[in-house]
Amino acid sequence: MTRRETEILLQRTFKLPAFYDEQWQTIERILNGERVLLIEKTGFGKSLCFQFPATVFKGATVIFSPLIALMRDQVKKLQLLGISAKCINSGQTAEENTQIIEEAKRGRIKFLYIAPERQENSEWIEATQQMNLSMVVVDEAHCISVWGHDFRPSFQRIINLVKLLPQGMPVLATTATATKRVENDIAAQIGNGITVIRGNLMRDNFKLFVVKVNSEDEKLIWLGKNIETFAGKLGGTGILYTGTRVDTEIYSKWFNYLNISSTSYNAGLDTDSRIAIENGLMNNEWKCIISTNALGMGIDKPDIRFIIHTQIPQSPIHYYQEIGRAGRDGKPSYIILFYNPNEDRKLPEAFIEGGRPSIRKYEKVINVVKTGLYGEREIIKQANLQTTEFRVIKADLIEHKILREATYGKSKKYEFIPNSQSLNTKTFEELRAAKTKDLDKMIEYVETTGSRMKFLCDFLGDNSNHNFANCDNTGENKIQVVVTPEWTAKLQDFRENYFPELIVEGRGSNIVNGVAASYYGVSNVGSAIHRSKYENGGDFPDFLLRLTLKAFRKKFGNEPFNLILYVPPTKSGSLVKNFAEKLSQVLKIPISHVLQKTRETKEQKIFENSYLKAENVSGAFTYTNPSEIVGKKILLFDDICDSCATIKEIGKYLTSIGAVKIAPLVIAKTVGGDLV
Repeated sequence: MTRRETEILLQRTFKLPAFYDEQWQTIERILNGERVLLIEKTGFGKSLCFQFPATVFKGATVIFSPLIALMRDQVKKLQLLGISAKCINSGQTAEENTQIIEEAKRGRIKFLYIAPERQENSEWIEATQQMNLSMVVVDEAHCISVWGHDFRPSFQRIINLVKLLPQGMPVLATTATATKRVENDIAAQIGNGITVIRGNLMRDNFKLFVVKVNSEDEKLIWLGKNIETFAGKLGGTGILYTGTRVDTEIYSKWFNYLNISSTSYNAGLDTDSRIAIENGLMNNEWKCIISTNALGMGIDKPDIRFIIHTQIPQSPIHYYQEIGRAGRDGKPSYIILFYNPNEDRKLPEAFIEGGRPSIRKYEKVINVVKTGLYGEREIIKQANLQTTEFRVIKADLIEHKILREATYGKSKKYEFIPNSQSLNTKTFEELRAAKTKDLDKMIEYVETTGSRMKFLCDFLGDNSNHNFANCDNTGENKIQVVVTPEWTAKLQDFRENYFPELIVEGRGSNIVNGVAASYYGVSNVGSAIHRSKYENGGDFPDFLLRLTLKAFRKKFGNEPFNLILYVPPTKSGSLVKNFAEKLSQVLKIPISHVLQKTRETKEQKIFENSYLKAENVSGAFTYTNPSEIVGKKILLFDDICDSCATIKEIGKYLTSIGAVKIAPLVIAKTVGGDLV
C-alpha cells in the first residue's frame, strides 16, 4: 500500500487527515512484516503506529501493556470508532477475562490489550496457540530491559512468545524513554533485524522550574499560597506527584482544608474509584489531581497544564516520562520540581533498594529453597522479605538457572536446581551502581545552571541541536518560597485538625476503624515519641496527650465507652500505661490493666511483611477477667501503629470474649512502605 492509499483508509477509519513522517516510516515497515523499536516523546501518537496496521491485517493484534488506565482509555476510543477491542487485566473478574479470551480465540476481537503478568497464566498461554495473530505490540518496552527505569520481570516472558512468532509477523515495541543502553538491550532481545526509529524528544512548550526548599512545610506552604491562582491562570487541569501514598493523603487533606479543588489517587484505590478519578481528570472535574506515579501513563489528555513534583524521581528518565503527560496539545505547560537537599534523596534511594534488592536478600532466598520445596508465601516468611522484593529475586534466580518453578495442582512451588552455578553478582552490582548513578544525574539536573530541557534530552540520547530557552536558567523567572507567620499558623492549625484513619475492620471481629493523632515522622510527633522510647526522655509529653484527645473527639465525638485498655508493651516500659491512665482521667472512662501477653513478642518493625507481623502476635494476648469484657465498648490505646496487626489481633481476641465494640486510638501511625 502506498502512503496515499493508507491515508485514505486513515481518514475513513480514524477520522484523521494524515500521518506524521515518522509515523508513516514506522507503519510502512510494520505493513511489510518487519520488527520495529519506536522511541518517541509522549504525545507523539505512537499508538496509531500499531492501531492503523492492525485494522488492515486480517487477524488479531495483541498489545502488552502494564497500564490498565491506558488499556481502558484506548479500548473505549477504538470501540467508539466501531472497532472490536477488549482488554484483560486484574481489575476485571476471572470470568470476564475468560470470556474475552474465548472471543479472541473465535476471531471476534481485532485489538486485545493484556497485562504482561498474564504470561504466567496457563489459560492465556494455551489461548495464544489457538488465536489468529497478525501482530504483537510491546508498549512501554523499556520494561523489558533490566537497565530500564521500570524493569518488570513479567515483560521478559513476552520475549518467549516473540521468539515463537513466524518470520514475517510484525512486532512493534514502543517507548518514550530509553537511553542508548536500554535501546540496545531491547533490540537485542526482540532480534530478527529489528529497526530502531528514534525521534526528537524536545518539548519546547514546557516551562521548567526547580524550587529549592528546606522542609516539607515550605512545599505545603508554597502550594497552599499559589496553586489555586497558578492553576486558574493556566486553565485545564494539573497533576501533583508525591512520593508515597501517605503523601497523596496529606497533600489532599491540606488542599481540602484550604478549599482547593482536588482529589487524591494511588494504586491502593479500588478499581471503581480509580476509573472514576481517571474520568474526572478527562472532564476537568478538579484543578489538581494529587497522585503517586500510578496515574497518568497512557492517559491521552491534551490539556494537562502543569505537573508538580513534591519529591525528586529516581532518575531523569523517570522525570521525563512523568512530565511528558503535560501539554500534549502543544500549548505552554508548567513543570515544577521541589527539592529539599537535606531529605529528598532518601526516598529514591529506598526505591532503588526495593527495585533491586541487596545480594544478601538473594542469598536468603537461595538458602531457604535449598531446604525444601516452598510456595511464594512460605519463602517470603522464612526469608523475611517484602512480596515485591521476592518477585524480583525470583525472576532473576530463574533466569540464572538457580531456581525453577514447579506446578503442583493449582499451586506453584520453587525449588533449588542442584549443581547450579553460584550466583553471579556482577550484573546486580552493575545495575545497582547504574541506578545510583542515574539518581546522581537527577541531582545534577536540579543543580544545573544550563538549560534543563537540553539536560534531559542529552541524557536520553537525543543530541539534536535546538535553541533551549524554556526554564528558570534560560529566561524564566526563578520561583522562591516565602514563609509568613500567617501561613505557618495555617499549617499548624491544619496539622492539629487532621488525623489519619486506622483501617482495621474485618470479618469475624467487632473492631471498628480507629484514629491516630498524627503520622510518625511527618511532624514533631515522631521525634517526641522517639525521645521518650529510645532516649530516656521520660513520659510522652503533654502536647501529645492534647493532640490524641483532639483526634479521639473528632473521630468518636461523645460516643460512650465502658473501658480503656492499652496494648501491653514490647519495649516501652510504662510509657503506654502512663499515657492511657491520663486518657482515662480526662475522658472519665475506667481503665483496666489486665490485658496481658501470653508470650514474648518481638517489635513489629523488624518484620518486612504482613505474614510475619501477623504471626508475631497471633494468640499472644489474654484478659485475666474475661467476664468484665462481655457486652462492653472498649477504647484500645497504643503509642504507634505500623501494620496494625497487633491491634487487629487484640480486636479479634476481645470479640471472642464478648466485647461488642473495640475502637483503636494511637498517637502515631507509621508512614509504611506503600509507595505507588
